[in-house]
Amino acid sequence: MPAGYARFAMGDAQVIVLEALAPEIREVMADGTLYEYGQSHPRARKLMGRGIAYAVPLPDGVTQVVIRRSRHGGLFAPVTRDRFLGSTRAPGELATSLRLRASDVQTPELVAYATYPAGVLLKRSDVATREIIGGRDLAFVLIGSPSAAIKRAALDATALLLAKLCATGARHPDLNLKNVLLARHNGELTAFVLDVDRVTFGRRSRDAITEANLRRLEHSARKWKQLYGADVDAADFARLRARVAELSRA
Repeated sequence: MPAGYARFAMGDAQVIVLEALAPEIREVMADGTLYEYGQSHPRARKLMGRGIAYAVPLPDGVTQVVIRRSRHGGLFAPVTRDRFLGSTRAPGELATSLRLRASDVQTPELVAYATYPAGVLLKRSDVATREIIGGRDLAFVLIGSPSAAIKRAALDATALLLAKLCATGARHPDLNLKNVLLARHNGELTAFVLDVDRVTFGRRSRDAITEANLRRLEHSARKWKQLYGADVDAADFARLRARVAELSRA
């Protein structure tokens, strides 16, 4: 069990939670699942991604979280949907989140996760992360006709994130514009990486990892440019690559 976290059971659910917020999560799950709490909360804000996530306050009225149900992506997603073999991806996501944060890679703090039986050998999981207040994803920024200064600041923050991922040997196979969140942090525009449940570490050289992350982000940017008119072009890609290389050498 990671330091600072506790485990408890609620009916057939197994819950891992930050010790300081265990009473809040117990209250949340008294009448259902984490995800059902998000769905039913009168102040919930829907966030669209692979599935619908919900930004909600916990019962303390202070802690804001984003609750989502873990789902498969890819070709077989319509079949496998939200069911996973074994313990789901949630334990690995917690371990990855802690490792990234310890390496100064900005990613939202994982507050809690819960796993539930979903058939023979199958489980579902819900994950709650601390909400980054005022955050906007890179897709939102680039389709919003940003000024040159805003776009430069957003891409510079993204370059720093990519360089930090490289430094810790982290490859993100789904590094798209929606998974880079921009927000003010300690007075500076900062990029946070989201959906880290499939991140792997050190399986290739750092140069290969950096290239894989860059290519994945560039592929996403081209898609958003084609479909939604995102303000990004070849010169932006070239500058992003040069900035990542510069920061990686520093």
